[in-house]
Amino acid sequence: MRLPLRIVLALLLAIIVAGCGFQLRGTLSGNLPYKSLYIALPENSDVRIWMQRYISATGQTKIVDSPKEAEAVFQQVRDNRIKTILSVNSQGRVTEYRLQLDYAFRIVNAKGQELVGVNEVILSRDISYSDSNVLAKDLEEGLLWRDMNNDLVNQIVRRLSLIKPKNPDIEEDDQ
Repeated sequence: MRLPLRIVLALLLAIIVAGCGFQLRGTLSGNLPYKSLYIALPENSDVRIWMQRYISATGQTKIVDSPKEAEAVFQQVRDNRIKTILSVNSQGRVTEYRLQLDYAFRIVNAKGQELVGVNEVILSRDISYSDSNVLAKDLEEGLLWRDMNNDLVNQIVRRLSLIKPKNPDIEEDDQ
C-alpha cells in the first residue's frame, strides 16, 4: 500500500515545524514572573483596562487593588499621543496625518525599588485625510488609536513576560 505524495509532504512539513520549536505567539505571553501586580493608573485609563483584561485572561498573575498587596507595581512614566501633519496638497490642505504614541513604563516593588527599568514603546500610524469624508476619517482615526492601544498592551505584556526582573536587595548589597 503506497501513501499519496500529498500525505507524505504534509507529514514531513508537520515534523519540520514541530521540530524547529515553532509555537504560536499567544501561548506563552501573559505568564509574568510576578504572583501579583498592581497597575498604578486611573481606573478609567484605556491602558489599565486593556492590561487587566489581557493579564487576567492569559496569565496566572493576580491583579490586586493596593500596591502594598502587590509583588510588583506597574508605573507609567510617560504617555504622549501626538497627531502631526504628514503631507499637504497644492492648495495647502492636509492630506495625511501621522498618529504617534510614545509610552514609557517601569516596574517597582512595594518598597519603591526598581525591578524593571524604564522601557519605551513608540508606535505610529499614518492616516489619509479628506475634507469630504470628515466623519468617516474621524471614525478611522478612533479605530487607529484603539488599535495602537491594543498593540501597546500586547507589547508591554510580552516585554514583561520576557524581561527577568532584577533583585534590588542584591544590588543594594553590592553598592
